[in-house]
Amino acid sequence: MSLRKQALSVVVLLTIPVLLNAQADVQQAVREYREANEAKIINNYLPLLRIPNVASDLPNIKRNADFIMDAFEQRNVEMELLTLDDAPGAPPVIYGELTSPKAERTLIIYVHYDGQPVDPQNWKHNPWEPTLYSGSMQQGGEPIPFPEEGEPVNPDWRIYGRSAADDKAPIPTLLSTLDALQANNIPLTANLKFFFDGEEEIGSPHVQQYLQQYKDRLQGDLWLFCDGPKHQSGRPQVVFGVRGVTGMEVTVYGANRPLHSGHYGGWAPVPGQMLANLLASMKDASGKVLVENFYDSTAPITEADQKAFATMPDYSEQIKQDLGLSWTEFKGQPLIERLMYPTLTVRGLASGNVGDKARNIIPAIATATLGIRLAKGNQPEEMKDLLEAHIRKQGYHIEREEPNHQTKLEHSKVVKVIRGGGYPAMRTPIDNQQAQQVVEAIHGVSEEQVILSPTMGGSLPLFHFTQVLNTPLVIVPIANHDNNQHAPNENIRIGNIWDGMEIYGSIFTM
Repeated sequence: MSLRKQALSVVVLLTIPVLLNAQADVQQAVREYREANEAKIINNYLPLLRIPNVASDLPNIKRNADFIMDAFEQRNVEMELLTLDDAPGAPPVIYGELTSPKAERTLIIYVHYDGQPVDPQNWKHNPWEPTLYSGSMQQGGEPIPFPEEGEPVNPDWRIYGRSAADDKAPIPTLLSTLDALQANNIPLTANLKFFFDGEEEIGSPHVQQYLQQYKDRLQGDLWLFCDGPKHQSGRPQVVFGVRGVTGMEVTVYGANRPLHSGHYGGWAPVPGQMLANLLASMKDASGKVLVENFYDSTAPITEADQKAFATMPDYSEQIKQDLGLSWTEFKGQPLIERLMYPTLTVRGLASGNVGDKARNIIPAIATATLGIRLAKGNQPEEMKDLLEAHIRKQGYHIEREEPNHQTKLEHSKVVKVIRGGGYPAMRTPIDNQQAQQVVEAIHGVSEEQVILSPTMGGSLPLFHFTQVLNTPLVIVPIANHDNNQHAPNENIRIGNIWDGMEIYGSIFTM
């Protein structure tokens, strides 16, 4: 070994303990601040949860934006509401900057502040009135009052309310992390930029325009996406990408009006059965998609991916137990490996009525909504083309609008296909230097091995960020995996906010 390499090795060996000690000091400071302010942190979160945040509800979206801007301004973050020149009615992006004289890098923090629509009838409580439970509802938790200042807080308590986890949870976590660092005069080692998206739950249709219009302002070393659930084991996780998404709606046709099932049954085509046969032709019993060339464009699993898999516990049996499943598709393959391939899912079916509303008829139509999750290498339009080619091979004539009488007479099988939008998958290389610094920072405050996940099962519009800005990005989720994301009775486990504070504190001072 050369003298230069020996010197470098000595520097590295001397530096690592210093870095670990520094991270331990930050972790202790954040933890002590949190322990002294737990009830305050929780109660400061509640007003934000009470503001409805459906992207189409622009007046309430603006109320959310005002609340968030005010909260971060109180932490000395310079805030601004970004709007689009050519789409002034789009939900605004909230932008903020917090600079540090000791900055060694610039991190851009992404959070979305809009949420999924709700049907209050399906919720245990008013979704816009946060409710505290002593534990998970599903495991027997009971409603309890929110704690007064100074009262102890159990980390297993859960706050129920829309967007409590997805994706408002990072907001009180970020705010409280900044409070803890500022209260202890701990300097940031990164300049922080904040990007709060107001329409992620409807696919972020304007995000590319925002990125292009404000490209100069959004430069940095790494995007840090604060969204999604932690691994089912509860261990800290860094995710390096997401699936893409697209889909379509297909409607098959029978007679031009509903028919009496006694007068015409056994003679007239039944759209529900036609659609069932069509869908069955798309996948076999093991879950393999039978659409020709469906998997061909998928990027192969790399050696780096395999090493990342090794950081993940085999949690398949626990997940099956939790979900009440006795079997899974592609039996024997872990969930993480299946996330590396495209999928085809029947998201919804409709034809006539069921239950008390069922009638003795042959419905005139049957409709299915199909979702396609994309892996790296898959392109949305190409995947929809493959699916349409498969539909044609089953003997169907495809229309884009409601077929007329003559079209139905000329073709024995007619289907209307409405193609959805979507975007490709995105992946940051696992060995990216900036991303690995985040991994090391989290490792410094965790007693457990950090899970490295090449991709998340869900989809985020990350493709636009890498396409426009060419900046690496990673996802650092903090929410509990059983948070009922997008569903009734969404919740956040309070201990996940506490863990998130220590994770963010370590990253911001790494």
